[in-house]
Order: sequence, then C-alpha cells, then structure tokens
Amino acid sequence: MYTSNFKAYVPFRGPFDPCPPIPVKFYNTPPNLYLGFQPMNLPQFPPMLALRHGVLWPCLMSPYPGQKC
Repeated sequence: MYTSNFKAYVPFRGPFDPCPPIPVKFYNTPPNLYLGFQPMNLPQFPPMLALRHGVLWPCLMSPYPGQKC
C-alpha cells in the first residue's frame, strides 16, 4: 500500500475575509505515521549513504522539497 506524504486540503474562505484566498493548502506528514511497528529485515542504506540521507531505512526517508525561486 502506497501513501503519499503530501496531503492537500481546501481551507474555509469566509465572505468577509480580508486576506486574498488561498485555493489549496499542502502539508507534509512524516512517513513513520504509516509504519505501525518496525518489521523485521527492513532494507537498509549502506553506512555512508545513510549518513548522507540522515536515516538508515529507505522507507522512512522523506526528502524536503525546497521552494522554487
């Protein structure tokens, strides 16, 4: 089962809201929310690659998609 870490929702826009409307807002959920417990024999990154990514298990990696200029 594949679930995306990025979710979207449509915020409420009141009739007297002074701010310009934002049609859709996005947020990121950490991947450990979808992993109930640590299963045995999870694949692991090699040590140097794990240090570069900041996580040992590929299923828990969640890269930050920086903002575009």
